[in-house]
Amino acid sequence: MTVTDERVTEERADGERELLPVASAARTRAAVRELARPHRRTALGGFAALVTATAVGLLTAPVLGHVIDLVAQGRPASALTAPAVWLVAIAIVQGVTTAYGLGLVARAGEGMLATLRERFVERALGLPLEQVERAGSGDLTSRVTNDVSVITTVVREAVPALARSLLTIGLTLVAMAVLDWRFLLVALLAVPIQAHTVRWYVRRAVRLYAAQRVAIGAQQQDLLGAVGGASTVRAFRLEDEHTERVRTKSQAAVDLALRGVRLLTRFYSRLNLAEFVGLSAVLVTGFLLVRGDAVSIGTAGAAALYFHNLFAPINIALGLVDDAQSATAGLARLVGVADISAPADRAAEHEGPADGSVRVGGVGYSYRPGHPVLHDIDLHIAGRERVALVGASGAGKSTLARLIAGIHRPDGGEITVTADGSGDAWVALVTQEVHVFAGTLADDLRLARPTATDDALRDALDRVGALGWAEALPDGLDTVVGESGHRLTAAQAQQLALARLVLADPPVVVLDEATAEAGSAGARALETSAASAVEGRTALVVAHRLTQAATADRIVVLEEGRVAETGTHDELVRAGGRYAALWRAWSDGRDH
Repeated sequence: MTVTDERVTEERADGERELLPVASAARTRAAVRELARPHRRTALGGFAALVTATAVGLLTAPVLGHVIDLVAQGRPASALTAPAVWLVAIAIVQGVTTAYGLGLVARAGEGMLATLRERFVERALGLPLEQVERAGSGDLTSRVTNDVSVITTVVREAVPALARSLLTIGLTLVAMAVLDWRFLLVALLAVPIQAHTVRWYVRRAVRLYAAQRVAIGAQQQDLLGAVGGASTVRAFRLEDEHTERVRTKSQAAVDLALRGVRLLTRFYSRLNLAEFVGLSAVLVTGFLLVRGDAVSIGTAGAAALYFHNLFAPINIALGLVDDAQSATAGLARLVGVADISAPADRAAEHEGPADGSVRVGGVGYSYRPGHPVLHDIDLHIAGRERVALVGASGAGKSTLARLIAGIHRPDGGEITVTADGSGDAWVALVTQEVHVFAGTLADDLRLARPTATDDALRDALDRVGALGWAEALPDGLDTVVGESGHRLTAAQAQQLALARLVLADPPVVVLDEATAEAGSAGARALETSAASAVEGRTALVVAHRLTQAATADRIVVLEEGRVAETGTHDELVRAGGRYAALWRAWSDGRDH
């Protein structure tokens, strides 16, 4: 592990994946303090109520001790009426104040958790795709699911239980000292055993739970890959290979989980030894003090009840060390992502597309060291110029597009995107893989511009030729779309993405084969939609069909990761080079 800026970056032993950042212990504690600051009053009020409830509850033991003395003295049954009333009153007051205190503590905890979730989601959505790909989607998915689930359980259940347990332990020890200081002294014999047990456990649990989180992330990565690529796996008959990979990763996660169970079993067995030692010491001390007339039988009984009542809160408090270690590991992973610099707000105001330009100088890129995909690319796209990128499959078109869009960082060289001649401009990328979010069509569109009016939504749809089918939906723009609603065709989903592009209004656009999923029947209409969406913007179009290239202001031909030709359609056809050959092959294919 390497630590940078108080964050830890995990790497697999084989070096294949560089996991997302994990916060250091110091940074995690600082983050908790930051999250707790707005909820201090609520938390303090809750703890004050719990202190009151615990103090009232501790009156039960001396009242029962008084009952023992009354019985030992042969008092009539009527003498027990007053203690019985006291016990009922204690139970009522303790129950009410406990419920109130737990409610306040839970409210503070949920507020902290909500803030952390919001910050995590905000940063996760803004992560560079390259970083997510290096880590693997399983790493991010496990943080969103398993880590959040563990922390939620701890905040809702463990924190209130721990607060009550610690208060009960502290006040009970004070009460034992009030009865007789010797009871407190012998009760403390259990402390060294408990302290040693906790230290022994923590040293082993921290590393174990961290490894378990990484193993779960790796397991989910392989599961997602196998499920997402199921058709390809079946087509190439790779079921056994992928099943074995998933089995291996799952077995690693199970082995770590079983190690955790064994560790926890040994942990509790050592705590039981501490209980036996402490209770034996209190009972022997009570016997000696009663025989020497130093205390009454009722007082000795109250001391024994106090110590016996310590079993549950001590076991809860120490047992929550297990939950705390698991939650701390998950919290460090969430804070690590939440601490990543927030993305700039790119769509705050919309006053028409800026005059964006792109300059690529000496850029190279390799997905694997020693296997370059792009070599020394030089390219300039002027403001509001539409450039088509063409070439054979594997020439590096999509890679260059993703570099310009900022998804990948070049190995060498520089890519500069500016708007109106100064400052950085953001680049919007639309690919053939379009996601339709669950919700109404209007909500889906407003993801690009939350403040857009209904008229603005209709204008954007009309510009890309989608208004007709959108208004023909059962509820128009209020129709629920996505997996749980009305299913859109591939062409409709692509037009929806282009309409979002119009609403976002970026100065520079990259279309990476954005019309490829439409099929031949809808390709021409979708090409028209794409042309309308990028009109007036600087655009780089990775052309799936050469008809898109023919209408561009300029064409750049890539071949084996290098710029082979550049010029207009007519210029390149007359030159008789690589583009001309592609055009002839394309034209012949259409004729037949």
